[in-house]
This record gives sequence, structure tokens and C-alpha cells, in this order.
Amino acid sequence: MYLQRLLLAIAVALFAVVVLATEDYYKILGIDKTASDKDVKRAYRTLSKKFHPDKNPNDENAREKFVEIADAYDVLSTSSLRKIYDQYGHDGVEQHRKGGSAGGGRGNDPFDLFSRFFGGGGHFGHAPGARRGPDMEVRAALPLRDFYNGREINFLVEKQQICDSCEGTGSKDREVVTCDRCSGRGMVIQKHMLAPGMFQQVQMACDKCGGQGKQVKNPCPVCAGQRVVKKGVETSASIEPGMGKGTRLVFENEADESPDWVAGDLIVVLDEQEPELGASEEERTDGTFFRRKGKDLFWKEMLSLREAWMGEWTRNVTHLDGHAVALSRKRGEVVQPFSVETVVGEGMPFYSEGHLHDHHEEGEDEPGNLYIEYVVVLPDQMESGMEKEFFALWEKWRKKIGVDLRADSGRPVPLPADEHKDEL
Repeated sequence: MYLQRLLLAIAVALFAVVVLATEDYYKILGIDKTASDKDVKRAYRTLSKKFHPDKNPNDENAREKFVEIADAYDVLSTSSLRKIYDQYGHDGVEQHRKGGSAGGGRGNDPFDLFSRFFGGGGHFGHAPGARRGPDMEVRAALPLRDFYNGREINFLVEKQQICDSCEGTGSKDREVVTCDRCSGRGMVIQKHMLAPGMFQQVQMACDKCGGQGKQVKNPCPVCAGQRVVKKGVETSASIEPGMGKGTRLVFENEADESPDWVAGDLIVVLDEQEPELGASEEERTDGTFFRRKGKDLFWKEMLSLREAWMGEWTRNVTHLDGHAVALSRKRGEVVQPFSVETVVGEGMPFYSEGHLHDHHEEGEDEPGNLYIEYVVVLPDQMESGMEKEFFALWEKWRKKIGVDLRADSGRPVPLPADEHKDEL
């Protein structure tokens, strides 16, 4: 670890002279000049994890990129340095650093900077031997529309973070001293008398430093010397079209932070909201009330008796993204109650959690289908004249081409009334 830091220190010095004279800090972090402090911090969190040497062993390009990212963040996150950089570029920053002005000293070890964000002494989450904190799981409920169309979501996660004010030292002046009770070991030996002349030695955590082996003389007013604070952190996630309920989005090293461990993973579990009619136009589509099973969608369409029996009707079902799915029957086409029509390709988009080039069975990577179940609504009552006309019409056609449901059902036909005999 010492050799690794020494090599990185040399790399930092070389990059300050050679690379940083040409590389644009905004370009390194993938942001524009109007980016806020929050955008700068978000970019650093993402890129530093991507190019961390622990995650890219024996990759010199990743190591150099990690150094660049740390230096870019060091400048763009410091308001005074950022103003100088925006006005005079790299030369202005280097002159400011050489002059030793306040805030200009460039003593940031890339690993120290990483540690201030994620803890664990600058190690990446799955580095061998690094102590790892617990994972954190939260749930995010979304309407079906978002699973179909995809979107970027932002939400707050209440979690433990390393104190920015004292940078995880717990000290107002960032000075930490060795505990004078345990001499930095974090443990003390205490004697307990079991009986006259009989003693037992017990090793216990030092009650003065809490087992840390270190103390602060001036506790940080922000974290009260605890080194960490609890606060809501805005988190963003990308919902891809076709994702489903139960999908787990993993954010590496975004769980509770501590100087004593590498932050665990934040796991966001997607859930589906119950459908409800919203106020906006996109929340008032038929698709809002689609039901989903896998990658297929289901919808119930109501038909009147005339439409089901006589045909000659047209419907437009508004899908989740606003496009219309046309349903229709020509005159004379009958729709049986509870019959189901399949509209191919109008279900959920295909989504796979695997690799882009993973093998899929034939048809598996196609969109799902939309299944329309027809429900026929019968009239509650009819006028006397209409009832007589319908009855006469149906009787005429029943005698001509109708079927005897009782005879064709396969059930035993009861005997006529005069053939019933009393066994007694």
C-alpha cells in the first residue's frame, strides 16, 4: 500500500507538469462550465469509483485517470481555485499553487480524497482485506407508465455520511491525538477481584476514546465529534423501458459511510404503484389501468349488447406512451363475452439484465403482447314493445337454426312429468 501511494505521488507530480497543461478539468469530469457544486461532486463520485486502481489492477491508464479526476475535483470543488481556473486556466492554478496562497496548496493524496467520500482509507468497495460496511436497501414505487417509457428518477435517501466540515476526523481543527489512557491501542487491561488475593485480568475497549485509540481536543461542532452525520442525500437512477417490479439497482459504495470502513452498496428495489387517475394528460390514459404480467399487458374492454352481437364498431385504446391501439369489428362479426383478443407487440418493451450480447431464445427479445378481454354489458331493462319484438325475433331464429342447450349439454334429460311414478 505504501509503495502504491508513493507511485501515485510521483504520478501526481508528473501529471501536474505534463498532462494537466492540456487536459480540461470540466472535460475530465464530463460536466460543463455551468455545473453546480452538486454536479461536480456527483461526477467525482461516479468517475473515481470507475477508475479506482483497486477496481482496475495493473491498468496504468486507469491509474492516471484516477489521478486526473482527483486533481480536477480538487480545483473545481474549491471556489477560489475554480475562479482562477475559469479566468487563467491551468497556468493560473499552477502559479497560485506555487505561491502557496490560502486554499491553493495541493497536498491532496487521491486516496485521501477518495476516503473522504467513501471511507475505508481510500480502498475501493471490494478490495481484498478492506473492511466493508453493511449494504442498504430502499424501495422506490413507480407507476406502470414509467416502467414502459423509462425515465430518470430522483429521490432522497436518509443515510450516514462522513462529515464534510471535519473530513471524518471528528475534530474542529482536524487534529487528532493519541489517547493517553490506552496509548493508542484502543484497549485497556482491567483487574477484577474474584476473591481475596485472587484477581482476573480483562481486556476491554478503552472507555476514554471509545476503542478508537485516538482523541480530539476540539470536537467538530457539526458532527459533535462523531465524525459522521445523518442527512438526506439526493440520488438519481435511470429506469430503462421494460424493467419490472422487483428489479434491483445497485449503487456501489453509496450506503452508510464511515472513516472506519468502505461504504457498502445502496440497493434500490423497484416496486409498482397501484393505478390511479391523475391530473395530467399522461396520467389519464387507458394504459394507466393496464395490468402487467411479465412482459405482457392486459386490458378489459366494455361492449354493449348491440356491439357484441351486431359488430360495426371502432375503439381507440390509449397506450402508456399516448399512442392509440385501434380495435374494431365489421358489421355481422360477433364478439363472445369474455373472449380475448391478442394485439401482438403492444405489450412491454423487451428488457434484459444480462449482457447486450447474451444469447436469448427465439422471440424472447421481442416486446410482449397486449391482451384485450371483452366484457359484454347487458341492458338492465327493456321497454315492453322492444321486449316483445326481440323475443319474437329470437324465437323465430331459435326454431330455424337454434340449438337445444339442454340436449347438447350432455346432461341427463329429465323424464316428462306424467312419467314420474311413486315407488311406494
